[in-house]
Amino acid sequence: MDETPRWALPLLFAGQAQKEIQHNEALTLIDALLHGRVESADLSAPPGAPTVGQCWIVAAGASGDWSGQVDAVALWTEGGWRFVAPRAGLRVAVADRDHGLFYDGTEWRGDAIRDDGLYLDDERVVGPQMAAIIAPSGGGVIDVEARSTLADILTALRGHGLIAT
Repeated sequence: MDETPRWALPLLFAGQAQKEIQHNEALTLIDALLHGRVESADLSAPPGAPTVGQCWIVAAGASGDWSGQVDAVALWTEGGWRFVAPRAGLRVAVADRDHGLFYDGTEWRGDAIRDDGLYLDDERVVGPQMAAIIAPSGGGVIDVEARSTLADILTALRGHGLIAT
């Protein structure tokens, strides 16, 4: 075996010539993946003037130097483009989306927790906390069961932080 099983990082061997090449290649890939950050996941062609160390997730319809690399993490290095095929569980922050993406083994998906709420299947299901709602009181007809139910709902919403107390 001449590479690691998960990320295909090159391994060193006893008596190997020019070990620094293998070692530097492994460090370059680790640097791209460890607490990863990509500029975008929406480009299908390489950007015009990348900076060494910048990464992108290659979008569908990849062309040019990115042809055949859809979903890979593209890393610009001093030696040109390096590509890392994603593995299930890989998470990266995406600069132009202000939230992260994770690879589920089949596709890139948006993180559930974002600055503006909680998402399921990229649909926001919980947003920012709302203003306080006062408990029911008064009225011409008092329905104890309805008030009790409303009070329980309000208590649950406050307990989850969805509305202020």
